[in-house]
Amino acid sequence: MTSPDTSPAPANRTPDDWQARANEAARAVTSRFGRRLLFLPGTHLGSVSWPSNRLQNLFRPWHYWWQAHYVDCLVDAGRRELGNGATPAARFNGPGNPSAGKLASRLVTGIRLRNAFTFVNNYYDDMAWLGLATLRLQDLAEETRKPGRRRNARVRKTLTLQFDSASTEDLGGGTFWSKKRDFKNTPATAPIALYYARTGHQAKAQRLVDWLNAVLFDQAQGLYRDGARLNAAGEITLENTIYTYNQGPVLGALLELGGEENLSRAATVIRAVDTHLTVPAPAVPPGSSPGVRTSILRCDGTGDGGLFTGILCRYLALAALDARLPEGTRTTAAELVSATAEAFWAGRRTSGGPIFSVHAAQPASATYPVGAAVELSTQLQAWMVLEAAATLGPGAISGAAPAAP
Repeated sequence: MTSPDTSPAPANRTPDDWQARANEAARAVTSRFGRRLLFLPGTHLGSVSWPSNRLQNLFRPWHYWWQAHYVDCLVDAGRRELGNGATPAARFNGPGNPSAGKLASRLVTGIRLRNAFTFVNNYYDDMAWLGLATLRLQDLAEETRKPGRRRNARVRKTLTLQFDSASTEDLGGGTFWSKKRDFKNTPATAPIALYYARTGHQAKAQRLVDWLNAVLFDQAQGLYRDGARLNAAGEITLENTIYTYNQGPVLGALLELGGEENLSRAATVIRAVDTHLTVPAPAVPPGSSPGVRTSILRCDGTGDGGLFTGILCRYLALAALDARLPEGTRTTAAELVSATAEAFWAGRRTSGGPIFSVHAAQPASATYPVGAAVELSTQLQAWMVLEAAATLGPGAISGAAPAAP
C-alpha cells in the first residue's frame, strides 16, 4: 500500500463541506435502502430500489456487485469517522447508531447469507469488487484497533482461489469474466489486478496489466476497451465498447504497481478520460463557487450503469492525491471529481433527504420525478462521487502518494 498524502487538494469546497455532503448521502442511502436480511440480527443489505418491502426484495434479481460497492461506500464513511476521532459523535448517522465500519461488516454477513451461504459468484468481476471492498474493511478495522473478524481472512482466501483459477493463459493472459470461461475482459481483469497488487502479488498483477495493455488498450483514444473472446475460427475478436468504469480499476492498478511505465500510462488514461468521457456541465447555479469546470464526467444510466461514474471517480481521486503524477494530471483528476460531485449535489432533490440524479448533467427532478422508483446503484454512485470529493482538500496536488481508497 502507498502512504497517505496529508496535504490538501484543489476543490471548490472545503473538506468540511464535502464531508457534510457525503454524510448526507450516506444517511440517505442507508435509511432508504438499508435493512436487515429477513429481520436477522447482525445483518444488513441494500434494497435494489426504493420504495420497496422485504418480500419484493426476495423476488428481485440479486445484484451482488451493487452490495460490494455499498460496502466500499461504508468504508469511505468509516475512514472519515476515523479521521474525525472514531468516536460515537463522529459517526455519519449520529452517536446512537452503529459505526460505518460495523454496518459494513454486517453488510458482508448479509451478502454471504443472501448469496446462498457463500461468497463465490458466477462472475469474477463481482467477486473482485467484494474482494477489494473487504480488503479496505480489514484495513479500517486494523486502523481503528478493532481486529477484523476471521471471516475477512476467509473471504480473502476463498476469493483469491477464484481469481487464480480465472487468470489463465487462454487468449494470451487476462482474466475470465464468468464461469462460462468464454470471454476475458477489463471489468474482471482490472479489479483483480488491483486486488493482487494490494495483497502483495505484484508479479501477477503486472502480468494482468501487461495483457490489458497489449490486447485491450486503444492507442487512438488512450482508453481500455471492454474485452476479447475467441471466435469459431480460433481468432481473437474484440468488444470495442469503452466504458467509464473500466478505466477506474486499471488506473488503480497502475498506481498501486508504480514504476515509470505504469505511471506514464496512468497519466495518459486521465487525459483521455477528460477528452473522451466528459459532457458539458449543467448551468452553474447562483451562489456556486467560482472556477467551476465547463465539463463533467458522463454517466451511464440506470441498472449496472448507475455505478459506472462513481467507480471512475474513486480512482481519479486516488490519482489526484498521488505526487508521482505530473501536477497538471493531478489537477485534471481532482477537477473532474469535484466538478462532477458539485453537479450531483446541485441537481439533487431535497425533500426528505437527498435523492440524486441518474445523470450528473441533469437534475434529479428530471430523472427521478416525484413518485418514481429510485435505484440503489444510482444513489451509491452519487455517494461514491461525494466521498471521492471529500478526500480532496485545497492544495492536495503536492505531497506523497496516498493510501488506497
